Amino acid sequence: MRKEDIIKDKENNFMEKYTHFPKGKYITVAVLREAQSECIFRTEGSGEGLNKERVCLGIENDTKDFRAIISKRKQSAVERRTGREYLRLNDLLGVTKDKNLCALNKNTPCGKCLDCMTNGYAVGDGGAQKSRMVYDNAYSILPFNMVTGVKTFNALYDNGTMRDEEGKASTSINEDEYIKPGTVFMDMITFKDVTFIEFIYGISNILRSKRYGAISSRIGKMNNTILKVAFSDCELFSNLELTQSVYDKLVNASKVEFPLEKGKVEEYAKVSFEDLEKGIFGNVKDLNCQELNDLLEYIKGIYQEGGEEKASELFKEQSKQYGE
Repeated sequence: MRKEDIIKDKENNFMEKYTHFPKGKYITVAVLREAQSECIFRTEGSGEGLNKERVCLGIENDTKDFRAIISKRKQSAVERRTGREYLRLNDLLGVTKDKNLCALNKNTPCGKCLDCMTNGYAVGDGGAQKSRMVYDNAYSILPFNMVTGVKTFNALYDNGTMRDEEGKASTSINEDEYIKPGTVFMDMITFKDVTFIEFIYGISNILRSKRYGAISSRIGKMNNTILKVAFSDCELFSNLELTQSVYDKLVNASKVEFPLEKGKVEEYAKVSFEDLEKGIFGNVKDLNCQELNDLLEYIKGIYQEGGEEKASELFKEQSKQYGE
């Protein structure tokens, strides 16, 4: 399968090439994020617990309670690193005027690689690019107290016990809040004025990212499922509205229990997405199930050896545009 097969009859939804001038071409991707292990999402160094917000649980159900959240930066940072790893592996990161390799943690973005141009960068008086991937906080469908737990842990000495060489007991006992495995978050990422290859780069990073939050070398495993892709000439509704609509449907079906049945959540999320689209003042067109499956199979294929097209070659082709 080639990109021409995927983009056929949808050319007008993508930019032909990068431009500085906004054209109002939006692509909204609805993502179901499911915790596959314990996860910790908090603001490091703040001394606080897990990130949460007090909101109305539904649109119809106006009960107020806390929901766990994955902040936009916790999502975008992981997915951006995933993309940059692949670009680095294939020598697709650019260099600065000072011959430094593109690196965000050293504040030396090249300003001409696929990641810089899609996710944005800023270098004082050296130029800037606003991100064309718009993230928002992802909300747990169920209330905070249903999807979180607390664990107590000790700091052991080198001898593997709670006592030092002199027999003195350790007093280092701490507690950590965590997100339970099986917790489901609703999320949407909006692409604005991107080419087809930029879109593929962004959505593949979502699909290929697997660990989020603190202590990600041991916990933080998540699975991302793409539920809907919609083209529009304006931005759509919010993550919170989508989450609230799904919650309302779970309440009406008496399905509010932990863990949620993933199949039902996917079904309700797709219906909620379509229901909320009806309130949009603009043109909106969704990919149908077959088109979405074809897109996902295409993305899977370009990262495999036997694929007709290669991700590295597509990304190299896109990068050349930025130098024109």
